[in-house]
Amino acid sequence: MGNQVEKLTHLNYKEVPTADPTGMDRDEGPRIGVSYIFSNDDDELEQQQDSVHDLGGEHPALQPYDPQLHEVECSVYYRDECIYQKSFSEEDALPEEGDEGGGGHLSTYTPENLLNRCKPGDLVEFVCQAQYPHWVVYVGDFQVVHLHRLEVVNSFLTDASQGRRGRIANQLYRYKPLSPAVVVRNALEQVGCKDRDLSWRNSECFAAWCRYGKREFKIGGELRIGKQPYRLQIRLGDKRSHTLEFQSLEDLIMEKRRNDQIGRAAVIQELSSHLQAAEEEEEEEDDHHHPGARTAVE
Repeated sequence: MGNQVEKLTHLNYKEVPTADPTGMDRDEGPRIGVSYIFSNDDDELEQQQDSVHDLGGEHPALQPYDPQLHEVECSVYYRDECIYQKSFSEEDALPEEGDEGGGGHLSTYTPENLLNRCKPGDLVEFVCQAQYPHWVVYVGDFQVVHLHRLEVVNSFLTDASQGRRGRIANQLYRYKPLSPAVVVRNALEQVGCKDRDLSWRNSECFAAWCRYGKREFKIGGELRIGKQPYRLQIRLGDKRSHTLEFQSLEDLIMEKRRNDQIGRAAVIQELSSHLQAAEEEEEEEDDHHHPGARTAVE
């Protein structure tokens, strides 16, 4: 699933220092490991989606958007620490202020409704079936800053939504956030940055960097050598999951966004086929070495 990197065991991975706690990310010295593992760029797809929207056309999906039906539940771990979680379970979800019950932070709202909920420094995730999620930073006065078509721009929230429903996404990443004033400053200082001057692969990485100040969200922010410290755990159903390993958070986010774009049903089907083939291969190997042996499944 995705273009995973094979495990390397000849070196130990060392964490790259993150940004200054004040939010000022100093980029002294050359970047290390700027190599794109994934070939698809969500900006290309977003441009195609924009053209459909601009022409007044409707998305081919006819059914209303249901997060629990379309979105993939997953967790992201850096070694043993959970740094991101999307879950509709009451036990797993972190409660959001003003919400009752688990999973309330994953509820989606119209752009107009979001304007009554957003505060400066909030992250907003716009979602729609068969599209990559689009992340923005709310900076106040009904405006957001976001990475769009290879440029950091300042837009009205309703324009940036392009008609999609959205949610406040502050609860997804588990990092300690910077102060709202620093988040807004980080975003506004990047307005106008574009093309080769960009340090982020997609809107999610840009928005998350603004809020958390972590170098790991930037292109080449980590070394891609040694053991793979990041794990993406994808829930397939009750008590069943599949885990993928990555050398950098940037690579993991690209795969997570691909899953969001193709949807929950496609991810489960893709992984089920992969797991079934792997189980059959293991059984053949067991039969070859130990006739009559079978893999036990709980």
